[in-house]
Amino acid sequence: MKLEHTHVWRGREIAWGVAGSGPAVIFCHGTPFSSLVWRPFAEALSQNFTVYLWDMPGFGLSSKKAEHSVDFGSQAAALANLVEHWQLERPHLVAHDIGGAVALRAHLVEGVEIASLLLLDVVAIPPSGSPFFKFVQEHPGLLGQLPAYIHSAILRAYIENASHRPIAGELLRQLMEPWLGDEGQQAFYRQIADYDEQYLRENEARMESLRVPVRIIWGEEDGWIPRERGYRLESLVSGAELLTIPGAGHLAQVDAPIAVMSELQTWLHRQTARRIQS
Repeated sequence: MKLEHTHVWRGREIAWGVAGSGPAVIFCHGTPFSSLVWRPFAEALSQNFTVYLWDMPGFGLSSKKAEHSVDFGSQAAALANLVEHWQLERPHLVAHDIGGAVALRAHLVEGVEIASLLLLDVVAIPPSGSPFFKFVQEHPGLLGQLPAYIHSAILRAYIENASHRPIAGELLRQLMEPWLGDEGQQAFYRQIADYDEQYLRENEARMESLRVPVRIIWGEEDGWIPRERGYRLESLVSGAELLTIPGAGHLAQVDAPIAVMSELQTWLHRQTARRIQS
């Protein structure tokens, strides 16, 4: 499944793709990733659902112009505009990492009506931000000036650290590729500099109004966001269910693809059946 389409929004070029037929499911990726991490799952689910993949502005195949903000507010507004462009009514959202914050804000602030929400190892509520994130934010622009080979080494180590198991060489290359070259390197550090926890505090303050079915999944070996954060998120969302996946780190799609796929299928089929009955 390729991102064969481009949608222009506020000067940003958003790469997106669609496949299949049936109820709509939108996949939201995190950082420093792209829709690539969801591609195998979307392709498998396209047998029963209409699946949408998109790269957030500043990520993957989408534009990476320096003048465009890539904070959570901008990304949520972009998602809301895409849902309108696709003319979707109450799609299911599946989100990973910062895609969780974006999906939540699109619903809670931008007013996107959704059928259900599945959150996988998400950035959704404070506190957040690794020491590396804090260092970049304290020195904006500094790491963008690094020699390319040093940046490449940092990027490789950073992405590999997200997974509990080794990432296959070709997949690792594909995940790194959008962040290489002068434009990619600048964009990589810019999206970290634009990271603003205020949006997470706003999400948390609105969590009481979340009324859609929510499923939370967490890798038991997530070294980026401890699973305790998942349990706290569960406590804030009425009726939410949380499942932990043994042997999976932050990038559970790579560490435990069968378990993630099983949960996706079970959840989406259950929510579809519930929607039909109602």
